Amino acid sequence: MARDYAIYDVFTSKALAGNPLAVVFDGAGLTDDAMQAIAREFNLSETVFVQPAENAAHTARIRIFTPGRELPFAGHPTVGTAIALAERSNASRGLDVVSVLEENVGPVRCLVRVAPGQVSFAEFDLPRKSEQLAADVDVQNVADALCISAADIGFENHTLSVWSAGVPFLMVPVRDMGIASTLTFDAGLWQKRVGKSLSAYVYCRGGADHRASFHARMFAPDMGIAEDPATGGAVAAMSGAIRHFDALADGHHALLIEQGVEMGRPSHIDLHIEVESAEISRARIGGEAVRVASGKLYL
Repeated sequence: MARDYAIYDVFTSKALAGNPLAVVFDGAGLTDDAMQAIAREFNLSETVFVQPAENAAHTARIRIFTPGRELPFAGHPTVGTAIALAERSNASRGLDVVSVLEENVGPVRCLVRVAPGQVSFAEFDLPRKSEQLAADVDVQNVADALCISAADIGFENHTLSVWSAGVPFLMVPVRDMGIASTLTFDAGLWQKRVGKSLSAYVYCRGGADHRASFHARMFAPDMGIAEDPATGGAVAAMSGAIRHFDALADGHHALLIEQGVEMGRPSHIDLHIEVESAEISRARIGGEAVRVASGKLYL
């Protein structure tokens, strides 16, 4: 049968930047193996399969696959799919759309702003608060896998740590953008000496864009991703690290995370953190997305 799909560039207002995402709108009836094979065929960092919602009050159920495996939750697929579905049903109405996407991590509430002639924007509440996970990670092993000095890892209060808001990431703070931009990721050494199932999220303060709070890069060999131009799931995890290491005061904190600069696909991820009694009470992630292609799968 013919199945409609579209490709969106996510966390960007311009085509051919940000993180590309394939959205298969007619995902019902596909087996897990078929979805994994289709994700490998698209060979993008993530492919989403839209299926009927299990709860009639929700918008849709979505399955998220990298070329290597299925994910319970991811940020740029959530933003891109929310926008894609809203544009299919409300493209000419100029309305804000509230939707709930059922992901393996649980229901994710999204707000989408769609207006004729404008780039669409979506943001979502984190389905899980970021939590720190226990990890025994050697700084020298991490430095060797990134081809940098151990002295380059860490700044201010920030040290190596593992955080998860559904998908775990090893947060690797580095001294400055000079280190972040010139490091070389050795996937084989990383998997041998750091961890086969642990993705690296390397970050520092500032960015190429003067508005950026942090500059980041993400490497995930276990997912089949050499480097990712925008990783909302990692930013979701990073929210906990930021609150912890920066000791955020109670109140609202609006941050901009840039990623993908070194790949020639600059991305901008909005992160909003609400802190009460020195803990995160709520966090949300947002960004823009533009459609760059559409077509049919004959499968």
